[in-house]
Amino acid sequence: MASTGLQLLGFFLALVGLGATIAATVMVEWKKQHQENTHPIYEGLWTTCSENNERTICEFHQQLLKLSTEVQATRAVMLLSIFISAVAVLVSTVGMKCTHFLDGRPKSKSTAAMVGGIMFMVAGLLIIIITSWYVRMIVRSANQSHHLQSFEFGKAVFVSWVGGLLSLAGGGFLSCRTCWQSDASESLSASHFFPTSNQVSNYV
Repeated sequence: MASTGLQLLGFFLALVGLGATIAATVMVEWKKQHQENTHPIYEGLWTTCSENNERTICEFHQQLLKLSTEVQATRAVMLLSIFISAVAVLVSTVGMKCTHFLDGRPKSKSTAAMVGGIMFMVAGLLIIIITSWYVRMIVRSANQSHHLQSFEFGKAVFVSWVGGLLSLAGGGFLSCRTCWQSDASESLSASHFFPTSNQVSNYV
């Protein structure tokens, strides 16, 4: 069925988006700080890495209160988004047509798929919003900094954006209510025009 294919496509896109979100959360290259005559410093949500004599030295953030506001907020929202997406995976699995959960309750099954898709969409929106805000903060810091010191956002920002967009698109396919309605109408029309053989004939 077409709706089953859309559900599988949406579920696959949402899973890829969740994987990209997890990858972006643990990546180091969220922020790149470079000064003249010094090696670049990469700042992530959990660690800070610096290149020195062809070696990369990374240190975990020890004190949470000393972190910048953008790092604390981005870390919290990314973890929240991952949690919402993980719950959405479970809910969507129950509601998908290719599974046997709630087979005797089609309305509850379609509602579960729609709720899972909405949760994926919420998670995707959170990722896009917090990543865009993080980039805005980096650009503002770059404009306010000294010319000898530059700030750039790294690859993790783009991975995070992709993860948010994929989660948003996948959730949109999963929450497609019209797909369920079309299948319901097809089943009703089939039962109307092709009655079962158990019906009693009026003719002898």
